[in-house]
Amino acid sequence: MTPRATFPHKILPYLLVAPQLAITLVFFYWPASQAVKQSLFREDPFGLHSKFVGLANFKHVLSQPNYINSLEVTVIFSVFTAVISMAVALLLAVMAEKVIFGRAFYRTLMIWPYAVAPAIAGMLWLFMFNPYFGTLALPLRWTGISWDPLLNSGQAMVLLIAAASWKQVSYNFLFFVAGLQSIPKSLLEASAIDGAGETRRFWTITFPLLAPTSFFLLVVNTVYALFDTFGIIDAVTGGGPGRATETLVYKVYKDGFVNLILGDSAAESVILMAIVIALTAIQFRYIERKVHYG
Repeated sequence: MTPRATFPHKILPYLLVAPQLAITLVFFYWPASQAVKQSLFREDPFGLHSKFVGLANFKHVLSQPNYINSLEVTVIFSVFTAVISMAVALLLAVMAEKVIFGRAFYRTLMIWPYAVAPAIAGMLWLFMFNPYFGTLALPLRWTGISWDPLLNSGQAMVLLIAAASWKQVSYNFLFFVAGLQSIPKSLLEASAIDGAGETRRFWTITFPLLAPTSFFLLVVNTVYALFDTFGIIDAVTGGGPGRATETLVYKVYKDGFVNLILGDSAAESVILMAIVIALTAIQFRYIERKVHYG
């Protein structure tokens, strides 16, 4: 039985958690409560006058075709970003485990992209795939592909997903490497002696034992795709062309800070927060049941 931690003074535990509680209150609960409050009022663009309208802002937002479009764009963007970034990171982590010489150096190079700011990552991909002078766009034109993400909505979404996935691969890679290192080598060696091939060992032993890591990264990548990709979207496409890449978080920004529709923007932020909480709860409710913590 693990001994219970004791403190010499009763007030010490509260002092230790006070900084974190203060940060949570100031940067999460207070803004969230203000957003909920603002979503129930209709304000002028200068914020000088407000009128209580109840749920009218929510009804107006949910009845807008542009908001439904943003919801569809968010679903497509989030699913592809999470799946691609996790799949590529898992592949790279498995390959990194096979490296004999320079393994630490190789892993360090793989982690570096995570230090790049989202807006910078977006600009890098935008320059590489610029339809006129991009180093990776010119070969596409030579092969006959009319590449122009500034005009083609499908190509803009592909470019956005590629940039967002590349930015998150390093983070996923780090956790998958840690997960692979925690798998007992004796299990893999025993299965190899029994005649199991490399592919069979991966799907029957390695992949199931990575379930806790995969579940954690699924939750993190979902939140990342919904919130942290704002800088990439703003730098690469700005929500265009024709709102084809305007996700929910970017629509909150456009309506609130560009169009100054404060009531609708607050309602959209509350809806987005509710969606994230619901998705996280569903993941923990249903997907975690299939996760085995060994």
